[in-house]
Amino acid sequence: MKYLVVALSLLITGSAVAQKKNTSKKSPAQKKIVLPEPFATESVKRNSKVIGWPEGKTPVAPAGFTVTRFADKLNSPRWFYITPNGDLLVSESQTNRKKSANDIILFRDTNGDGVPDIRETFAKDLNQPLGMLVYKQWFYVGNTDGVYRWPYKPGQMQLTGAGEKILDLPAGGYNNHWTRNLIMNAEGSKIYVTVGSGSNVAEHGMDNEVRRANILEINPDGSGERIVASGLRNPVGLAWQPGTKILWTAVNERDNLGDDLVPDYMTGIKEGGFYGWPYSYFGPHEDPRMKGQRPDLVNKTLVPDVSLGAHTASLGLAFYTSDAFPKKYLNGAFVGQHGSWNRSVFSGYKVVFVPFVNGKPGEPEDFLTGFMANEEKNEAYGRPVGVFVMPDGSLLVSDDAGNTIWKVTANRTKN
Repeated sequence: MKYLVVALSLLITGSAVAQKKNTSKKSPAQKKIVLPEPFATESVKRNSKVIGWPEGKTPVAPAGFTVTRFADKLNSPRWFYITPNGDLLVSESQTNRKKSANDIILFRDTNGDGVPDIRETFAKDLNQPLGMLVYKQWFYVGNTDGVYRWPYKPGQMQLTGAGEKILDLPAGGYNNHWTRNLIMNAEGSKIYVTVGSGSNVAEHGMDNEVRRANILEINPDGSGERIVASGLRNPVGLAWQPGTKILWTAVNERDNLGDDLVPDYMTGIKEGGFYGWPYSYFGPHEDPRMKGQRPDLVNKTLVPDVSLGAHTASLGLAFYTSDAFPKKYLNGAFVGQHGSWNRSVFSGYKVVFVPFVNGKPGEPEDFLTGFMANEEKNEAYGRPVGVFVMPDGSLLVSDDAGNTIWKVTANRTKN
């Protein structure tokens, strides 16, 4: 069998602020990625059955960490946000529109013991919400059909009114690709919005993909829309790399090319960069289903920075900037992998950690596992989605299938 060999690219800097070189640390090694030919294996549909978490059972973290339930009995918790006054907000939503909770839950810790003692519905009657942010007197939500904002004051327990739609977005399509994440730049001048494709690989034509498979940039009032990066099949996680102006994203790649194609990935976004979808992937490797359609775009396809494995459904992304975990985790990234349905052997169903040294990423390593209950029976306890670093340095992981938020704390602070 012929193989295609792809070397991972160096960190894409775009308009990045250069980091000071640290000669005392060796940058983590990058493996070469060997991609099989398309259809080297049969495309298999294998879904997991979620059975829920038994009493006393938790995911498994490395030695030196403790995993506890931060909150349970939720309704598909997905994404996190901390308000200026310290309230934790969790958006609840799912792919099935009829079953989606379409709300945001507020958690407040009034005595500072790390355990929320107030739990209220902050917003309801939304439309598959995901990303959230506060800017000045406004609270923003990324609904599947657009970006909305409400008047907001720190400490407010509930949003009121219908909200103002400041940006209309295309909705629906393949598995909905419904998630609309939001993040603001440090200057408070721009908001970035993820919009996934409306199909697996443009099977309904590119007219169905207008303003999709992109990361968009807008002004805080919704004006000034422009495409920052394109060819991103389903970008979800967004995070700024510490000490830089590099925006990273976690991307779900395409299905039905076999067990090991195409790897999901995380990458530092290059301004104006094209990342392949739907014509190619991982550099100029043409998708046979789009053969000959856009050789110009195939040739300009960028190679992403970090392969996260095929069909892992890598969603959540968070850089770790606290000193609460051992030093190896500082400035590295956590990724929540929701898990596969298009692979003969399950992949994902865990949280991985990507170490960074001198601003460059290394190989992903398992961090939080144990979400699979019995692979032979296709059974899973839950499925991780969002990852979030709390002010105290603990890591929260949302489990939308297990309806639980997990909290990971370090038992020690030094190596």
